[in-house]
Amino acid sequence: MSEIIKNRSELLFCYDVTDANPNGDPLDENKPRIDEETGLNFVTDVRLKRTIRDYFIAYKGFDGTGDKDVFVKEKFVEGDENKGIQDGKLRAKDFDNNKEKILNTCIDIRLFGGVLPLEKDSITYTGPVQFKIGRSLHKVAMKHIQGTGAFASKAGVKQRTFREEYVLFYSFIAFHGIINQNAAQHTGMTEEDEQLLLEAIWHGTKNLISRSKFGQQPRLLVKIDYQTPNFFIGDLDKKIKLVSSKNDLQIRSIADFKIDITDLNNAILAAGSHISAIFYQKDPKLEIDIPSNWRLLNL
Repeated sequence: MSEIIKNRSELLFCYDVTDANPNGDPLDENKPRIDEETGLNFVTDVRLKRTIRDYFIAYKGFDGTGDKDVFVKEKFVEGDENKGIQDGKLRAKDFDNNKEKILNTCIDIRLFGGVLPLEKDSITYTGPVQFKIGRSLHKVAMKHIQGTGAFASKAGVKQRTFREEYVLFYSFIAFHGIINQNAAQHTGMTEEDEQLLLEAIWHGTKNLISRSKFGQQPRLLVKIDYQTPNFFIGDLDKKIKLVSSKNDLQIRSIADFKIDITDLNNAILAAGSHISAIFYQKDPKLEIDIPSNWRLLNL
């Protein structure tokens, strides 16, 4: 049986999108989220966690059969879809309002924590795995696309409906995350869960083959393991730079730039006595100088 994780880890994950919308804002016509002051694209941690959950459900058997499930997922009330999507209290009833059963069954609660609205009490778990909001390493350009739909808005109308959407020409996005061994003691996150998390970050991003997400590719994943309790470097996403001869808004692919990790390397060297190992996975097309002592992740 896999053991509960004992040491802290830090994550850096980079992926890119081409002619797609990595994270639409429902309060702003579902446009890609852009910081108006800096021109940077940002993606919420909720979007990344959804990517991970979707991968668990679709590819790793966490679909409610047997003893493997995901707690936070869209599920209609059985027997009457007109009642809408199941709420948290009904979801907890699927597990007999038993917190241990939920923790043992639901990998997303073990990883990300959550509020369990049980029948007699509400329990909040702080998840061991936390991500900051992801941001692009360059300014982005958005385009507005209009077209016609396949059907009319209602029977008898001769003109088809119009559709419109907003996408980014290109965005290279960096996420920073931490795996907190202290919180893992409460949720029961195991070493096996950690391996599944890394796999889901990488392959889940690649397998987002929906219309708005097709065009996303994982490019770099770094995991730093620490031997000093509660130590971590922090802000890994701010310690890498995109270097290009082109203007930011002209960038269209990873062929247009190189990733400079000088600041990250310097931070790692300064924290060397606290680090036990560094692992990585990268896209072969990404131009980046990986240190020889980093070990390849098995994904």
